[in-house]
Amino acid sequence: MAQRFEVSLGIVKKLLQQRRRTGDIAPQHQRSGREPKIEASHCRTMKALLVESPDLTLEEIRAAAGLECSMQAIHYALSRMGLT
Repeated sequence: MAQRFEVSLGIVKKLLQQRRRTGDIAPQHQRSGREPKIEASHCRTMKALLVESPDLTLEEIRAAAGLECSMQAIHYALSRMGLT
């Protein structure tokens, strides 16, 4: 089969294992990169803080939410939530 499709024997073995395990040979999603430091619960907290006090600075948001991340990370999270 490997020769027929011009792929390595290792790929064929891997796909057969995946088919036995999942019932499918479709590509599996590979998550890369770091885990986000700002989780969904932090986003809810930040949103609540901004509803209460819309003029908070990033530093004030970080302190009030108890976050240990960069200001840029907070800015990106707020942007993703549509709050900037």
